[in-house]
Amino acid sequence: MQQSSPSPSSRLPARGIPNWIPRWRRAVLLLLCASLPLLPQTAPAAQLLDRIVAVVDDDVITATELEQRLRLLEQQLLRQRAVLPPREILRKQLLDRLILTRIQLHRAEAMGIRVDEETLNRTIANLAAQNDLTLEQFRRVLQEDGYDFARFREEMRQEIMLRRLRQRQVDSRITVTQQEVDNFLINLQAQGKASDEYRLGHILIALPEAASPADIRRAQQRAQEVLEALRAGEDFATTAMAVSDGQQALNGGDLGWRKAGELPTLFADRVQDMAVGELAGPIRSPSGFHLIKLLDKRSGTRHVVTQTRVRHILVRPDTALGKEGEAQALAEARALRQRLLAGEDFAALAREFSDDQASAVDGGNLGWVSPGELVPEFERAMAELEPGAISEPVKSGFGWHLIQVLERRRHDDTEAYTRRQARNQIFQRKVEEAETEWLRRLRDEAYVEYRL
Repeated sequence: MQQSSPSPSSRLPARGIPNWIPRWRRAVLLLLCASLPLLPQTAPAAQLLDRIVAVVDDDVITATELEQRLRLLEQQLLRQRAVLPPREILRKQLLDRLILTRIQLHRAEAMGIRVDEETLNRTIANLAAQNDLTLEQFRRVLQEDGYDFARFREEMRQEIMLRRLRQRQVDSRITVTQQEVDNFLINLQAQGKASDEYRLGHILIALPEAASPADIRRAQQRAQEVLEALRAGEDFATTAMAVSDGQQALNGGDLGWRKAGELPTLFADRVQDMAVGELAGPIRSPSGFHLIKLLDKRSGTRHVVTQTRVRHILVRPDTALGKEGEAQALAEARALRQRLLAGEDFAALAREFSDDQASAVDGGNLGWVSPGELVPEFERAMAELEPGAISEPVKSGFGWHLIQVLERRRHDDTEAYTRRQARNQIFQRKVEEAETEWLRRLRDEAYVEYRL
């Protein structure tokens, strides 16, 4: 019933879409902006004779595909009111990103990672629901923005494939121990900065995996030249788009708001003593030389949430029966709801009929839950219930739920929240460092030929 933790958030961060655009439209644009410059597009038959700009293993990237992506990226950057670097530099950065994405897709296919239609449909339906749109309204929004829905579906499929690949190859290999969390919190408390957050700009001048002394000297010299240009007044975001090899280069190198523990280890100590606007670097790591700029800083506060004491009855469908099993489970849930409305005891029915064995023994009681602890479908239905009311059957990945809210309260969970945040920060830091190395190995192992 409860979701596993930690897990990288699937929600998209705000990336500069103007505030005058309606919230639901901004969310859709953000998704498109996040995925469009990254995902390769299958070339139609008419493009088979198109000029090839890169060969990636046994695949190719065409000039037309690159130009389409470049126009979309330029539109995104203009929406963000960014200062664009020269078009040729932006084209090269985008081509490198397309190559890396194509390599990852090849690896995913070789590992047998597939996305079935049901998963894809559910993902798109959830995306529409998160933005208070029906699927038809969502489709219409895409069309109004000049975006083909079939193409959007295919790119969402590829994005899910990439997410699953990273989960298998990187995330699943990361562990965080209780001792690491304890040590992390002790260090932050000793510094008196446990709740501070930083917004960091980042530029990476990358090194190949087996860098020679000459490679290292050249990269260090290049990083020093970029740093001097920034100190002389060059715009950081424009420079990052033009020269950075980092994953956020096309977003101006902006790493977004992070607590100190979410920053890469080699940045964390430095950034705490930096003033807003200050530059630091070059900082050496196995992946190359880094330049950072503290874009902004803010302090956190106590964490108070609305908790809900809730219970439920779960009716799990028989998957072997397919749609018939789903219909039977829904019918059983509806029948149980009628018995509850007629006055039968919720706890007694939960103990007898609920398929959630962990809570059934306690009359379906889930105890006090905080936001984010339960699956989204359950939480949305729970939030709409008044205490004492019984929900209609609610569908989740576990089955059909009958939900009853018993009471609500305001609760200061700063201590528990801080530990969860610490664990997530350590996890994200490890993932980011491991993913950088993993992507570099993938790139070095692939056959890539530039023809730009």
